[in-house]
Amino acid sequence: MVPPALLAKRRRAALRTAAFLSPWLIGFAVFFAYPLLSTAYFSFTRYDGFRPPAFNGTANWSYVFTDYPLFWPALRNTLWLVVVMVSCRVVFGLGVGLLVTRVKTGAGLFRTLFYLPYLAPPVAATLAFVFLLNPGTGPVDTLLDGTGLPAPGWFTDPGWSKPALTALALWGVGDLMVIFMAALLDVPKEQYEAAELDGAGPWARFRHITLPNISPIILFAVVTGVIQAMQYYTQPLVAGKAAAGVIGGSGQQFEPGYPDKSTLTLPQLVYNLGFQRFDYGAACVLALVLFALSMAFTALLMRRRGGLTGADA
Repeated sequence: MVPPALLAKRRRAALRTAAFLSPWLIGFAVFFAYPLLSTAYFSFTRYDGFRPPAFNGTANWSYVFTDYPLFWPALRNTLWLVVVMVSCRVVFGLGVGLLVTRVKTGAGLFRTLFYLPYLAPPVAATLAFVFLLNPGTGPVDTLLDGTGLPAPGWFTDPGWSKPALTALALWGVGDLMVIFMAALLDVPKEQYEAAELDGAGPWARFRHITLPNISPIILFAVVTGVIQAMQYYTQPLVAGKAAAGVIGGSGQQFEPGYPDKSTLTLPQLVYNLGFQRFDYGAACVLALVLFALSMAFTALLMRRRGGLTGADA
């Protein structure tokens, strides 16, 4: 039997621990658990934000997955951005980080030049890219025409709109560059020297020394990139509006996805359904789909990371 004094001591320790955890617990309950549960509840109701929600079973889920024509194009575009754009950003950011860490003269200038685009506001950066890549009159297409190369339609061509958004994302890769630079500079130089003495070439040193040391940072960059791609809203919407010539006031209605639904993403549908069509039930279904996809990608990446760590061990 446990002595009463020991029980009292354990109770005080538990209360003290709960007191230290209380800010996080309150924040988790208010800003995550309650909104998530509310979203799940509203997804099974007919709710427009004005009248009380009325339970309608799985009608919203059936509408989104079978009757809403924009859902599947938006899902395909979002997954394309997750796979292609995130991969390109991570590889390009790592490459720029490697380049800047090996520059002997003017490294500070190169770091500044690569980081400055990341500080540009998303709307201004997107409008600038639409102007630069404007077919016929844009400087990029004019240069391509002058060299005899084919000039794509970029944001006016469904086949080039997502690569154009990827180019915009690569232009603002300064955040990943800084993260990878810090990780690369933290790799022990003794390991490079030992590998060089053993006759390892640049590729072997990169594969067997650099990559294993910075693999946690790569995982962090991929996971955060996936989450950002799942929330990708401003750039495709602004690019579609600018390319379609529909830049107007906040009250102007605009069906996102120009051209031909190629820039349509799931976050745009959440806004379109919830705040333009006032169909909060269907919007909550899309929000839960985004949450489930983000969790699935994160769990897959974490599982893959754990498997690689176990294999290396």
